[in-house]
Amino acid sequence: MTVYGYRASGNCHKVRLLLDQLGRPHRWVDVDSPAGATRSPAFLALNPNGKVPVLQREDGAVLVESNAMLVWLAEGTAFLPDDAWARAQAFSWLFFEQYSHDPDVAVARFIRGWTALDDARRSTLPGLQARGHVALQLMDGHLRTSPWFTGARYGIADIALSAYTAVAEEGGYDLTPYPALRDWLARVEATPAYHAMPAPPAEVVARFAHACRSSDD
Repeated sequence: MTVYGYRASGNCHKVRLLLDQLGRPHRWVDVDSPAGATRSPAFLALNPNGKVPVLQREDGAVLVESNAMLVWLAEGTAFLPDDAWARAQAFSWLFFEQYSHDPDVAVARFIRGWTALDDARRSTLPGLQARGHVALQLMDGHLRTSPWFTGARYGIADIALSAYTAVAEEGGYDLTPYPALRDWLARVEATPAYHAMPAPPAEVVARFAHACRSSDD
C-alpha cells in the first residue's frame, strides 16, 4: 500500500507508527501540505477534501481520515479489542481525539509553528490552549484508573491520542500538572517499534523557540 502524508503531522504520524508497529510493508510519499501540495489536481483526485494522510491500496482503492485508517489496519490484531464493548470504548476515544483534542492541542501547535509571527490567528491561542487543557485534564483523569485508552492494553486509541500529546509543548502546553498522562506517554514510547514524530522544518522550530521566548518575557 501507499500512504501520502506530511511527516511532522500528528495525523500522518499515527498511521505511519501503526504500520511500523504492525510490521506492514508500505510506500510513504511525502506531501508538503503546508506549502499547498494537497491542493494540486493530482492530489485532489486522490482526496477531494485536500487533506493528508491518504492511504491507497495496491488495487487503487483509497481511504481517507487517519482514525479510519487506524481501525482498518488494526482489524484482527492486538491493537483493536475483539470484544464489542471494549471496541466501542476505544472508538469513543478516537472520536474524542478528533473532536475535543485535535481542534485545540494540534491547532495551537500549527499556529505557533506554521504561521507568520504577525498572523492574526495567533490571537486565538489563549482560547485554544484553555480548551486543550480541558482535554488533557480529562485524559489524565482516565489514566489515573486505567493504563491505556484502548482497553486493557496499548492500541489504536493510544496511538491516536499520543501523536499530538507527545508534542503538546510545541503548542504551548505545560504537561507538568498531568503526571498520569506523562507516565502514559512513557509507556507508549516503550512499546516495540515505537518512533517519535520527526522534527518539523528548521523555520518551524525557530517559530516555536520565538513563541517560548515571548511567553517568558
